[in-house]
Amino acid sequence: MEEEITIHLTHIIILSEGMVEILIINDNIYGEFEVDKVIEELILSEPMQRLKGIHQGGASYLVNKKWNVTRFDHSVGVMLLIKKLGGSIEEQIAGLLHDVSHTAFSHVIDFVFENKEEDFHEEIFSSFVKNSKIPAILAKYNYDYEDILCDDTKWTLLEQPAPEICADRVDYTLCDMYMYGHITLEEVYRFLENLLVRDGKMYLRSIETAEWFVETYYKEVIDFFLDPLNIYGYAMLAKTLKLSMEKNIINHHDFLKKDDELIAKIKASEDKELLSLISKLNPNVRVSEDRSNYDIHQKKKVRIIDPCILMDNKLIPASKLSENIRVRNNEAYEKATRGMFIRIKSN
Repeated sequence: MEEEITIHLTHIIILSEGMVEILIINDNIYGEFEVDKVIEELILSEPMQRLKGIHQGGASYLVNKKWNVTRFDHSVGVMLLIKKLGGSIEEQIAGLLHDVSHTAFSHVIDFVFENKEEDFHEEIFSSFVKNSKIPAILAKYNYDYEDILCDDTKWTLLEQPAPEICADRVDYTLCDMYMYGHITLEEVYRFLENLLVRDGKMYLRSIETAEWFVETYYKEVIDFFLDPLNIYGYAMLAKTLKLSMEKNIINHHDFLKKDDELIAKIKASEDKELLSLISKLNPNVRVSEDRSNYDIHQKKKVRIIDPCILMDNKLIPASKLSENIRVRNNEAYEKATRGMFIRIKSN
């Protein structure tokens, strides 16, 4: 018997050989892997499966159906990248579960609650995990969830303070930009071949590789995150969710539902004002950037990248070697701190 579950980037295949089931993941970006049983059980668990209904780009899929990468896609990708780079099973678990507490529509909730650090999912992470089936699954395989999940500073492949690269930043950049047609698999493979690990951290072999990744990263966090249509989607959905809470149609606990489930609950209220707002979240909306005549001004978290290059056995920030990277970092900082000014056009 062979069961295949398909998601955007990955084919997850459960093979039965006699009485033994083997989970094989065949990923377009990272390759084919047989994963440990604890990873298999976590992937198939309810908390992880919920992430299939949480979109990485928040409101983006409502205004552009192609912007449909999920938190599940990203979480599996981070785990595979850590595995590919030789990370321990514990760090693979941490990578797989690092976004498990994301609420419906991902970072849109940070705009609902006006959380400028955009870290609401991190604030609730410990309580979410503690009250889920995750501790029991880990205990079954003799792992303590607190040792693995309550201090991510020990997982140096998974997370690094900005502007360094890490599995989290690398995966969402490669995953999104490949899926949305901005980079090719050939470029991705070339980048991964030039990715090094030293003392448990990621570095790059050459300045050319660094320049490519910096450019790709800003296609993600500037051109995509700050795309006028994306900004519009965030603003309109945050407004809808805030109003839904004020009208007591949804509450804090509802944000632990999937995206479509939360929208369905709001629609079921048949509140005309809310239905009108939801109707404005569609792919036919026309918006543009306009700093002099705008309807929406929104700022997002500043995200700068500056990977280190291994050169003559020394680690050197790429910005010290490349004028292109210095210029792109300055441009990205200025645009992020200024924010986006969006005009809504009449249809």
